[in-house]
Order: sequence, then structure tokens, then C-alpha cells
Amino acid sequence: MRLLTRLFQRFLVFCLGAISIWLIVFVVFDTADHRLPWLFAVCLTYGLAAYVILPNVVRVGLKVLHRGLIPRYTITADGLPGDPINFVLIGTIQQLKDAFAAAGWYEADSLGMASSLRMTRAFLLNSAYPTAPFSTFYLFGRRQDIGFQEPIDGSPRKRHHIRFWALSLTHSEDDMGEPSFWLNTERPSPDERVLWVGAGTRDTGLSLTRLTFQITHATDSDTNAERDYIVNELKERCVIGEVALHQSGSRLVTGKVNHYITDGEIAFANLTTSGATTSVPIAG
Repeated sequence: MRLLTRLFQRFLVFCLGAISIWLIVFVVFDTADHRLPWLFAVCLTYGLAAYVILPNVVRVGLKVLHRGLIPRYTITADGLPGDPINFVLIGTIQQLKDAFAAAGWYEADSLGMASSLRMTRAFLLNSAYPTAPFSTFYLFGRRQDIGFQEPIDGSPRKRHHIRFWALSLTHSEDDMGEPSFWLNTERPSPDERVLWVGAGTRDTGLSLTRLTFQITHATDSDTNAERDYIVNELKERCVIGEVALHQSGSRLVTGKVNHYITDGEIAFANLTTSGATTSVPIAG
């Protein structure tokens, strides 16, 4: 029965894919090509396919295939698999900010029209923007609460970065392999000592998303190496305690998600006050 259910799910996803291809090729492009010059028709078709049709098809497909499963990764605004979860720190928001400031990392600007335009300009000209905003990812039913980054060679195209979501310590009693941990949507008080659940990756340049071909940062596939890099950065500044590795949510049958390779282990540590500083890096 389980095999039949799985085959039926995959058949539904195949049908969704086939319908989307037909819609893109024989409806969107055919209509645009008859009314617009060829170049504009291609651009319009790409925009609708990459940012409207395919994201919605993939979102529905993921709901069919991953219904009820415990996530190991964040979700993009289009419902696609995002960065794998590989970090949990315990402490207050100020301790978190102080820890990354001590390590020489910058807090990311909020994503908005002005910051997006500045990021686009910096990316095209390869000019420094150490507090560049992050795209919006989701976990626990909401966008990231805060993010930090460390530019590589002063370039906005390459950077170490991590997003964090706050989760009340009352949920620390739940095992990370249980749905109750991952499906909680409550946002704790900003002054509370909480779990900071994070997803850290290293940007390496410009790329297209694998399923919808949207323009995005290219990332290093080895998120285990990035996790270890961030751990070492924080340990060298003595701003975290002993680090333990915990397994994240189970039942995700593949270890490769959206170009990423992960062992599924999460670095888990307490933030400390020793070695931390209230100063922040100055943008150059």
C-alpha cells in the first residue's frame, strides 16, 4: 500500500511537470511570440516561467512528496528547499550579536527596495557591501529573525553567511527528530534566552536556481565545512561553550538538497559572555 501511495505521488508530480512545460512552451511563449518581438517574448516567457509558474508547480510537488515530513532545511519564498539547518546556539539576542561582532562578522541589513538596489549595484560592480541583505527564507512558518555575514576578499559576490530563527527554550525538551520541534511557529520575546536555529552556507558567485532558474547566489555545496568554519570562528573568540553535534529531523531520504551535501548534523552550543564585545565591525 505504501509503495502504491508513493508511485501515485510521483505520478501526480510528473503530471504537474508535464502540464507546466506545456503551459510554458505552447501557451505563454506562443502567445507572447505572436504579439511581441522575439527577444521580448523570450524574456517575458522566462520571467513568468522562473518566477511564477515553476515556483508554484514545485511548491505543490513538494507538498505532495514531503507531506508530514520533518524538515532538515529552510524554505525559500517560493516554497523550494533552501539552506540546510546546521547550527543551534543558546542565548539572548544581544549575546548572539556580540558573539558574531567579536568574530568580525556583520549583521545583515533588512531586505527592502533601497538595500536591494544597493546590493544589485555592489554585485554588478563588485564593490564592498559588508552588511548586504539576505533573501528571505522561512522556518517555523516565518522569515529569518536575524542574519550575519563575513565578506570574502571584500566582494559582495562571495561571503560566509548564516540566518537565524529564534525558538523558545521550552521547545528544547522536544527532540529534533520530532515534529513538535520543527512545526512550532511561536516567536519568543526578544529579551528571552532562546534557541537560535541557524542555517549557514558560503556564497561563491552568481548562479541560477536548480528547479526554477531564478537568479541567485551560487553556494558551496559542502555545508558541513561551513558549519565547522563558523564553529571554529566562534570558538577562537571564546564566545561559545562546548560544541555537541545533534542529528536534525529524519526521514529525508536524500542527503543532497538543492545542490547541498549535508550529513544532517547540527552544531549545538551555548553562547557565553567571555570574549564577547559590544562593538560592531565598521563597514569599509
